[in-house]
Amino acid sequence: MNARFQCREEAGRILAAKLMKYANRPDTIVLALPRGGVPIGSEIARALNLPLDVMIIRKLGVPGNEELAMGAIASGGVRVLNRSVIESLRIPPDSLEAVEKREALELLRREATYRGNRPAIPVEGKTVILVDDGVATGSSMRVAISALREQHARCIIAATPVAPPTVRWEMEALVEEFVAVVMPEDFFGVGQWYNDFRQVSDESVYELLRRGAKLQKKEAV
Repeated sequence: MNARFQCREEAGRILAAKLMKYANRPDTIVLALPRGGVPIGSEIARALNLPLDVMIIRKLGVPGNEELAMGAIASGGVRVLNRSVIESLRIPPDSLEAVEKREALELLRREATYRGNRPAIPVEGKTVILVDDGVATGSSMRVAISALREQHARCIIAATPVAPPTVRWEMEALVEEFVAVVMPEDFFGVGQWYNDFRQVSDESVYELLRRGAKLQKKEAV
């Protein structure tokens, strides 16, 4: 198999070239889904001279079957519930509340780990370029898009280096624009499209966000 991208950084630069019409817009920000989306988002934010932040999502797993999602929470205090799962499994409110409290604590921990003492960038009224390193099923993107709608983002552009064609059709119905570099029919996983798909560390996410904030501060002077 010949990978399309050498690494996430290269993929981010290629993707940035397809988003240049958004460069230098004061009403536009880049939000990356950690951890793998952050190196992509960092390259886009740098190329387009835009602020960079993260949108963290935590799945609310069914007690005893955590892989099955009964909902999700996202940065900004947004909750999205899968009512069909909750009702079909008769999940009691106290069980849902317990899972949500646990995941909310983890979400807050990750926000502190990634941002330090920097506040989240407000999205209300903004054009948001929502980025991940690849989209397989679209579940994380869907939650993030719902969260951004709840926070009154004005316009959402979902962007990724690679996604299957089926995801494109779904995403285009949810956002103002969907941008992908490649959409292969023979899609078996995001990692197959990278030569280097090593895990991104929390420390790397923090450093990329810190550099992005420093660059924006320098540009503003």
